Amino acid sequence: MARIAICILAGALSLLSGCAAGPTRQDPLEAINRGIYRFNHAVDTVVLRPVAKGYEKVVPRIARKGVTNFFSNIGMVVTTFNDALQLKGEKVPVDIMRFATNTVFGLGGLIDVASEMQIEYRSEDFGQTLGYWGVNSGPYLVLPFLGPSSLRDGPALAVDMVVSPYFHLDDDSADVRWSLLALSVVNTRANLLALDPLLAQQVDPYSFVRDTYLQRRDYLINDGNPPQPQDSTDGSRARSLRELEEEEFGDEPVIPPAGQQQ
Repeated sequence: MARIAICILAGALSLLSGCAAGPTRQDPLEAINRGIYRFNHAVDTVVLRPVAKGYEKVVPRIARKGVTNFFSNIGMVVTTFNDALQLKGEKVPVDIMRFATNTVFGLGGLIDVASEMQIEYRSEDFGQTLGYWGVNSGPYLVLPFLGPSSLRDGPALAVDMVVSPYFHLDDDSADVRWSLLALSVVNTRANLLALDPLLAQQVDPYSFVRDTYLQRRDYLINDGNPPQPQDSTDGSRARSLRELEEEEFGDEPVIPPAGQQQ
């Protein structure tokens, strides 16, 4: 469930309408992705953002912080599972200690006691595990409702879902499961409301979110130490995502066709 929350969080970043551009080597499915991106924007505009703003207005900040802590604590189950798959034996006991500390002494995770005790917080998912073992991300994908993903990370959601405690609630607790999921979505979107003005300033929010997501995933897979661009054998330096885009489109701003909004 932690991976789902992360995707929802990343997806909320992408809930702004895109502008048109040709496909790139990093995003060969751009035409389809932009269509889904616009759909996500519509859902956000009509439903998610208004609900999140109401939630932020009605629910006190301390209560919202408790909700965020609760879902982060549940996510430690998924993190522990994936740290084990990545053979990070030194991290697994820390993950377990953090989860147990917040569950027992933090009122089920509502209070982040573990951080006060300087127990490390980490977030791992099955997409990161696949990347850790060398599986390429494949084409960039925008998922309906969930937002940024990839051919590797999208299907990996199913594994994290099965590992999550939510999946193991019995059928009689289905209402609880869906209520918690809805609360997670709304709370996550509320936490991202402050980022809306930043994205609104972008010439092409779609490209901005895509490049940020791909670079962030690379950062996470490499535990904060992504490989630095190296000079190639002919003396040229490896180029970033942004430099590759500029090579294809030049340094002119991407302008949406008539009838489409930024």
